[in-house]
Amino acid sequence: MTDPASVVLSRAVVDALVAAGVREVVLAPGSRNAPLAFAAYASAAAGGLRLHTRIDERSAAFLALGLTRGGSRAAVVCTSGTAVANLHPAVLEAAHSAVGLVVVSADRPASLRGTGASQTTDQVRMFGDAAAFADVADATDLAAAAPLLDGDGPVHLNVQLTPPLVPAVSGRGTSDSRELPEAPRPGGTGRGMLGRRYRDAVERGEAYALPRGPRTVVVAGDDAGPPARILAETAGWPLLAEPSSGARTGPHALRCYRLLLDGPLGAQVERVVVAGHPTLSRPVTRLLERADVEVVSWRHAGRWADRPFPVASEHDAVTVEAAGAGPGEPDGWLAAWTDADREAARRVDRALAIEPDLTPYEVAGAVARALPPGGLLVVGASSPIRDLDLMATPQPAGQRRFVLANRGLAGIDGTVSTALGAALARPRSTRSIALLGDVTFLHDAGGLVLGPREERPDLTLVVVNDDGGSIFAMLEQGAPAYADAFDTLFGTPHGVDLAALCAATRTPHWRVESLPELEHALASPAGGIEVVEVRVRRDNRRELDERLRAVVADVPAAGPQAE
Repeated sequence: MTDPASVVLSRAVVDALVAAGVREVVLAPGSRNAPLAFAAYASAAAGGLRLHTRIDERSAAFLALGLTRGGSRAAVVCTSGTAVANLHPAVLEAAHSAVGLVVVSADRPASLRGTGASQTTDQVRMFGDAAAFADVADATDLAAAAPLLDGDGPVHLNVQLTPPLVPAVSGRGTSDSRELPEAPRPGGTGRGMLGRRYRDAVERGEAYALPRGPRTVVVAGDDAGPPARILAETAGWPLLAEPSSGARTGPHALRCYRLLLDGPLGAQVERVVVAGHPTLSRPVTRLLERADVEVVSWRHAGRWADRPFPVASEHDAVTVEAAGAGPGEPDGWLAAWTDADREAARRVDRALAIEPDLTPYEVAGAVARALPPGGLLVVGASSPIRDLDLMATPQPAGQRRFVLANRGLAGIDGTVSTALGAALARPRSTRSIALLGDVTFLHDAGGLVLGPREERPDLTLVVVNDDGGSIFAMLEQGAPAYADAFDTLFGTPHGVDLAALCAATRTPHWRVESLPELEHALASPAGGIEVVEVRVRRDNRRELDERLRAVVADVPAAGPQAE
């Protein structure tokens, strides 16, 4: 029997995805996208891709984002109407992080656009310029759209499908003489989309040789990659690397840099080489905006390449001129930073040890210690990523720990699903952990809704539960002058019973309230998806942060002297 045009076109779309390196398809069920669903199922049965199904489009999109960031390129497939709009947060995150997420949306035929047809809206360029776009009505449109799949960043294929929307069937329920057996679950890796520009420039011999001389630090933001570490070590400069930079290893990486930047040592910085996308620290932002600091930008991937601060020069790759080719930094520049960092870390740890209650900082430190070489850590936005930034001791280079965070727009959307996707994409990780706050967890609690046929990775979700949004306590609106309105507007206590929520999805749940209990839970993973809820205080978060800044305020008393 002959299949309808919608089914033939959908098979061609899925074949084009596989040819472009897509190895995962996340499907959100619908009617208009039924031909795409059948095509993806058949491809999975043939071993061409791995198929995942989610009932919520936003979770589906972030699962696809996590899969892609984890190294296995993914497409999310949805039906028409509001389903497409629910993909927008993940598309924006992918755009700002240069992640090659593919969106395939089903649409009514063009003749129904602008009419009151059910579940019909304007899906043409729904994501604006955040995604490369192609409107696909036939094989000719698909052929023209195929090159888009080879570019950086997200791609949106809007596929016009006309009924009938299911394969032709024989008496045995087959389509075009093809059986639809149980879909296997093949592995496969996608293409790494980040850092390509860096590598290409080095391979072409076009790296800029930065002169030595001024007191310089290397700031490595999200996705900066190992080149930032290599530059710092080659030049002998301190490395200020965020946890998700991919550069926070080796002897030059500092743990407590953000507490030191506002002190006398930070005031002596004369030049910054910035790589990746730094977003965590106001002291780093102030450093990059200082009029007396020269900023050299290592061009980064992402939707907007322009830096939000003045840049003296920008390059695709940066090295440093050979030693002796020019004036060097003052003696002791690196040692001053490493000594100060060691002392600051000692003081921070001592201050936390005498706190009567378990603190979010200690939770982040315990999670960092529990991650072995070869492990995966997905970190939520707001407080957890910043707590980890202060507490994660840099590890030796070569002991690769993959730390991933959605820092393109730094939203709390879809973090549970992102973590699940990354864990599914990296089945050989020695351990997979996610660290996130309670509000972030609740924002994507639907990510735990998985059907009985869905694959479940080994993933420990550590949820720091302070019953609200503690990050706001450390910002301007958390000042005592606004205390009366704070909980209503920003603290937003919710009182949700996370154990009951986990029970509803049959997700194993531990609740701990002390550091030994947490360390025991982290040392004894149950396998599969589990939630470790860590109860901490929120009412003292602002004061705790102030105490930590105070204990390092005089470290060091002075830095190296100019020659």
